[in-house]
Amino acid sequence: MAVPGRGAEGRSALLLKVVMAGETCVGKTSIVRRYTEPNAAAAFSSSSYLATIGIDFKVKCITLNGTRVKLQIWDTAGQERFHTLSTSYFRGAQGFVLVYDITNLDSFQGVTSWMKDIHEKAGDEVDIILLGNKCDKESERVVPKYKGEKLAWEHGIPFFETSAKDNVNIEDAFSILTMEILEKKSWVLYDLDVVDLNESKKRTCCAF
Repeated sequence: MAVPGRGAEGRSALLLKVVMAGETCVGKTSIVRRYTEPNAAAAFSSSSYLATIGIDFKVKCITLNGTRVKLQIWDTAGQERFHTLSTSYFRGAQGFVLVYDITNLDSFQGVTSWMKDIHEKAGDEVDIILLGNKCDKESERVVPKYKGEKLAWEHGIPFFETSAKDNVNIEDAFSILTMEILEKKSWVLYDLDVVDLNESKKRTCCAF
């Protein structure tokens, strides 16, 4: 897909807001860091899963099928005390990465509640992908892969088991989500050379 009115080499890119969602300590931050900082391997040790305090975001520019895309990935806190703050950032998002930990049954059981929050805050037409993270910890698994596949099938969304530590399916997951968003044309057109995330005057109805 090419940007309307622009060639693949044009200056414009599509800005997409993607939000990470899920319980605390499922590895959302590590997934974002693996995707946006793939060379920072030292940051993905088994002890590197730290809870996000509040909200953070990273930016990654990619090209898919000749379309330049600027992903703004919001990493939300999973703790209950930050729930209202986290879900307030769901509005205006085009895509969600919903994560659970295959070694934590509670995080899997919480997926349905997060799914409800997503639809309430962002609408029913947003694209969601479900990730069962920490698949490198097979010996500690408590959530079988088929359960993740079944849940994703019930909601009609893609599913991957991932590992931020071993870099398993991270790139593929974000690529699939981005392609689904582009197919729906639910994006906002920005020029990479003029976007200033701190300047409210340049924000649109879908801004953050």
